[in-house]
Amino acid sequence: MDNIMSLISVIYFIITIITIAVIVFLTLKKKKRSYDDTIIELERNKNLIISGNILSELNKVESLINNKELEEKYNYWKTIFKEIKDKDVVEITDKLINVEDYLANKKYKEVDQILCNIEYDIFMAKAKSQRLLNDIEEITLSEERNREIVTKLKTDYRTIYLQFNNSNKNDYSLILNTLELQFENVDKLFSAFEIAMENNVYSEVGKIVKALDDTIGNLKVVIEEAPSIILMGEKMIPARIKDIKKQADKLVKDDFNIDYLKVDYNITESEKKVRDIFDRLKVLNLEDSIFELRTILDYFDRLYQDFEKERLAKKVFDDYLRAVILKCKELNTTVAGLQNKLADIKYSYDLTDDDVKIIEELAKEIRTCEEQYNKTLASFRAKEQPYSRLSKEMEKINIRLIKAEEKLDYTRRSLGSLKEDEIRAREQQDAIKNIMKQTREHIGSYKLPIIPQEFYTEFQEANEALKEMTIELEKKPISISILNTRVDTARDLALKVYNTAYTTIKRASMAENAIVYGNRFRAVNKEINNGLTRAEHLFYKGLFNEALKEAIKSLNVVEPGIKDKLLEEYREEYGIEE
Repeated sequence: MDNIMSLISVIYFIITIITIAVIVFLTLKKKKRSYDDTIIELERNKNLIISGNILSELNKVESLINNKELEEKYNYWKTIFKEIKDKDVVEITDKLINVEDYLANKKYKEVDQILCNIEYDIFMAKAKSQRLLNDIEEITLSEERNREIVTKLKTDYRTIYLQFNNSNKNDYSLILNTLELQFENVDKLFSAFEIAMENNVYSEVGKIVKALDDTIGNLKVVIEEAPSIILMGEKMIPARIKDIKKQADKLVKDDFNIDYLKVDYNITESEKKVRDIFDRLKVLNLEDSIFELRTILDYFDRLYQDFEKERLAKKVFDDYLRAVILKCKELNTTVAGLQNKLADIKYSYDLTDDDVKIIEELAKEIRTCEEQYNKTLASFRAKEQPYSRLSKEMEKINIRLIKAEEKLDYTRRSLGSLKEDEIRAREQQDAIKNIMKQTREHIGSYKLPIIPQEFYTEFQEANEALKEMTIELEKKPISISILNTRVDTARDLALKVYNTAYTTIKRASMAENAIVYGNRFRAVNKEINNGLTRAEHLFYKGLFNEALKEAIKSLNVVEPGIKDKLLEEYREEYGIEE
């Protein structure tokens, strides 16, 4: 057994060693394959550094050389190309060879570092090569690109020129000579472009094209906007200024205060702005000119609105001038009358100073309004403020007076309601006495075997409340709040006992009718006889609701719809329990 176990252990050890060796071998093989793939990819990218387009474009430049500047550029580009080809690419190739040596020696750590350096060198060389190609194409493609741009500019220029020639030259009177010079400049720039292209002076071509684009673009704006600018600056704004001055002078003559509008100052500033715009227009600078002129016109339009606002404000002020003082006098008279009667009112209805302090507050508010009115009137006479402000002050005073008037009306109604409450309370006293009388008559109209205690209790409470109400009415002074409470209590209790009497009689009547109706079934059904007997006992004890329920319960044995028949007979009944 020991030999067998030793043999098994050896076999297990050998298998483990073989497995580990296989795993290591496969891992190294996979890593080697990964490195090989990376090297192949880097080799491919290295070969793409030198683009065939560069040589082709350099050859095109060589055929275009007819001046020293272009020759110098060509020689510089050749130097860069040679540097990329003979130095950068060669260095990358050497590094790739070194990588293969390291791989052969299994120096994987050094391999990773060198691969990163090679990838970076390839990226930089490609960028350098692409920059070189772009610089060369700036020359080789410039002719086609610039001619395409200039062709479009010529089309735009012809359109602008025809628009100018077909228009009314008077619309450009202020800048006519400048425009003609500018057209000549454009023609010269087109000629300069052709000469530069013919001589391959590409460094100047771009500047000429840029100058043509800017000049023609500016001409287009000038041709389109200059007539509007000249019209607004020479005709519309001067006409507005003349009319504004005329209206302003008339308002001042009619005693309007319009100093806050600063009309003269703003007119002077507007004229300065127009002159500045025309000065810029003469050199074909139209920046913000339309916007500034329209802003000036909008300002004058708002002035017309301000003038009209002042005229309307004067009418409003004139209306308030008389209405406000009349309202003050009217309110003063009313408040004074209340103040004269205040002592009697306080005594008659037991009012405190706090209850009537609103009258003094109203008097004070009216005095304040009068003071503000006089202050506003003094300002008007001194011509210190415009009508728009004066009318607003008067409007504020009028609003305060209206609020004071509303408070005064409420106070008068409140004080007047005290007497009305007293009168209404006396009328209620008679009505409550009448309800109590009807209640007594109603409860006696039906021969009840016994009147429930509930009725006597409620009747006594209603009588007591009526006595309290009568005592309150006879007091001097009368406290209206207490009186109203007594009236409400007496009325509610009287109606309550009246309803109790009405409901009691109705229930007693229904119970009695149900018992009488059921007597015909006593002989044929013992259960009905017993139930009706119980109902009679309850009836004579004054428990009319319970008697009614017992009778209906008994009759339902032979006539299930008896309850509905009774309810139909007394359909005005309410409050009956099921």
